Amino acid sequence: MHEAPERPPMRHAAKRRDEGNPGLPVCRLSSAFRPLSLAFCPGFRSRLGTDGGESPTIPTMDIHLISVGNRMPRWVEEGYREYARRMPAECALRLLEIPPGRRGKGADITRTLRLEGERMLKAIPKGCQVVALEVGGRAWSSEQLAARLAGWLADGRDRALLVGGPEGLAGDCLQRAEIRWSLSPLTLPHPLVRVLLAEQLYRAWSILRNHPYHRGG
Repeated sequence: MHEAPERPPMRHAAKRRDEGNPGLPVCRLSSAFRPLSLAFCPGFRSRLGTDGGESPTIPTMDIHLISVGNRMPRWVEEGYREYARRMPAECALRLLEIPPGRRGKGADITRTLRLEGERMLKAIPKGCQVVALEVGGRAWSSEQLAARLAGWLADGRDRALLVGGPEGLAGDCLQRAEIRWSLSPLTLPHPLVRVLLAEQLYRAWSILRNHPYHRGG
């Protein structure tokens, strides 16, 4: 009787680096942030393996930060860029600035908000889930945001985060949003929001990757 050939050892899906592409990091989620197998989620994209078959890699999405305001102070631009550049390609943060409407003495703020809202809604990429940054929205801890981020990655859709001007978001933007998220109950200068938002998203990513940034932050 011939002995059955020894079965090759199974390759684990979660490794620090993809063996076929050493430069591609693989997302490692702890059991706390992995309620289902990402390999069977719509957002779980595949690549062609070296053996001709498909080898699952990592879920990906783009986060579009659509924010009212341009010509920001240098410290805002540098602060935002510092954290946005740390986000990996599979969870890229992309900024789209909406020119602010007219403000000042005699300005019609209601009309300004409406026009800003129309520009923001037109800027939302097709297929995105919309999240409005609103002081009256739901607040999340960094760990809760990390769990949200894991769920967003698994969901397969890109996200559009809407940040309004000094008076907040237009009513139509709030109605369009599926989620309302509050960074803080405090009133924050709207240029600062994009910096805090980028930092918190990077912190959430570092939690998912078990990166020391969160522990040291």
